[in-house]
Amino acid sequence: MDIKQILPHGLVVSCQAAPDSPLRDSAIMAAMARAALIGGAIGIRADAPSDIAAIRAVVPLPIIGIYKQHIPTFEVYITPTLDSARDVINAGANLLAVDSTNRLRPGGLTANAFIKKCKAELNVPVMADISTFEEAISAAEAGADLVATTLVGFTPYSQPISLPDFQLIERLVKFCPVPIVVEGHVSTPEEARLAFDLGAYAVVVGAAITQPQWITRRFMEAINASVNRI
Repeated sequence: MDIKQILPHGLVVSCQAAPDSPLRDSAIMAAMARAALIGGAIGIRADAPSDIAAIRAVVPLPIIGIYKQHIPTFEVYITPTLDSARDVINAGANLLAVDSTNRLRPGGLTANAFIKKCKAELNVPVMADISTFEEAISAAEAGADLVATTLVGFTPYSQPISLPDFQLIERLVKFCPVPIVVEGHVSTPEEARLAFDLGAYAVVVGAAITQPQWITRRFMEAINASVNRI
């Protein structure tokens, strides 16, 4: 499977909204995806069958699909089960993104076992959302078609960060045998460009493009810190 024929090299826009967001509506997510298309994005990352289906109906770009499900006693929530993975693909996603951290998911499956199961039963390319270098190498060995830095800083054992982990990105590009997707903490065009300069295959940007409340808050923080504020 040539992943480059499914997902071109470039910018992916994550069109997601939290349950308490004023933008929490599948039609709004589809409109955001259309705006991303007009702006030059080469792909969309979307959560849940309803949003994926709405986006698929109006945007021809490849969709990286996930399904966030919070299941009691399990930390894994990004596409945690085979049923959730199947729902993502049936809704119209071209690629499946799954949590590939060293945490068990429902059914007791390891990340590697889950990757293999998804590829065998759904016959789709899989992107592994990892939090460490070791998880990335392990996911690639298990058959992941892409590795993404989505969960760096979001597991108890990964280094907390506020910017993309450029040292990890550089290391992954050098040693991981599959294309690297940089996702998480990318908030400026300059950071995205640096990720590409280091060899990333694609960069996923979410809040900095699709969350007006987050963007507004950043402006307010800068304004409130101004020494010349009247």
